[in-house]
Amino acid sequence: MRRSLISLGFAALLVLTWPATALAATDPGLGTAGNFAVLAGTGTSLTNTGPSWITGAIGAAAGITGFPPGTAGPQHNADAVYIQAQTDLGNAFTNASGQPVTTDYSGVNLGGLTLGPGVYNQSTAPTLTGTLTLSGGGVYIFKAGSTLITASGARVSLINGAQPCDIFWVVGSSATIATSTTFVGTIMAQIGIQMQTGATLNGRALARTAGVTLDTNRIIQPGGCTGNFTTNYPPPASVAAPANTILPATLGVPSELIGQFPWLLVIGVGAGLGATAMGLSSRRRRRRKA
Repeated sequence: MRRSLISLGFAALLVLTWPATALAATDPGLGTAGNFAVLAGTGTSLTNTGPSWITGAIGAAAGITGFPPGTAGPQHNADAVYIQAQTDLGNAFTNASGQPVTTDYSGVNLGGLTLGPGVYNQSTAPTLTGTLTLSGGGVYIFKAGSTLITASGARVSLINGAQPCDIFWVVGSSATIATSTTFVGTIMAQIGIQMQTGATLNGRALARTAGVTLDTNRIIQPGGCTGNFTTNYPPPASVAAPANTILPATLGVPSELIGQFPWLLVIGVGAGLGATAMGLSSRRRRRRKA
C-alpha cells in the first residue's frame, strides 16, 4: 500500500512539473555568431552614420562603411570568420524558432508587462511602447512572426538577475529599433536590422539576409552569463568611445566604463562643480534677504 502511494505521489509530481519543464526556454546556441556585436546578412553591407560606439566585432559580406566616425572591434568582411558566424546564426535561429511557446502575446503590447524566463510568441508584429520588464535569471526567447518595431523611447528593463546574454529576439522579417530606445538582448532577424538615431542595444544585432544600418548608436556586446544558462562567450575587447562622444544622460554610467579612472574623474569633477555652483547661488540668496 505504501509503495503504491509513493508511486502515485511521484507520478502526480511528474505531471505537475512536466509542463513547466517542457516549456522552459533553452539556449539556442549562437556558436561563433556570439562573438559578434553586429552581423549584416549574406551578400549585404553594414552601414553606419555618426559616432556609433560598438564594443564588439562587426561583420558583413559586401562592405562595412562608416567606421570612422564610428568605432568598433575587429571587422570581418566576407572572410571565413564571417561565413562561419552566418552558418551558426542560421542554426541558432532555427533552434529558437522551434522551441515550444510558454505564452502567446499576439496582439498584446509588451510595454507595461513584467515577464519571467520563457518563450513568448507574437504571430503579428510585436508592439513595444513604454517599458518591458524582465525578472529573474534564465533564458528568454521572443518570437516575432513578422517585423519587430519599437516605439521611440521604449525600454527593456532587467531585474532580479535577468541578464542581457540570456535574452533572444527571433524576428521573422526585419527589426527596427526606434529613436532613443534602450533595447536589450540578441536580435536575430531573418532579413535586416535598422538602429535609428540614438537607440542603444545591450546585446547583438544579427541579420541573416539583409543589411544592418546604424545611426549614432551604442551597442554593447554582452559576455557570457554567470551560471549555466548560456554559452560562456568571452567578453569583447575594450573599445574606446569616439572623440567628443556625449553619452545619453538617462543611461547613467555605462557598464563598460565603470572602474575606468578618467571617466569617473570627469563625472566626479562635474558633480563637484555642480554642487559648488548650487552652494554659491544659495549663499547669494541669503545675503540678499539679509
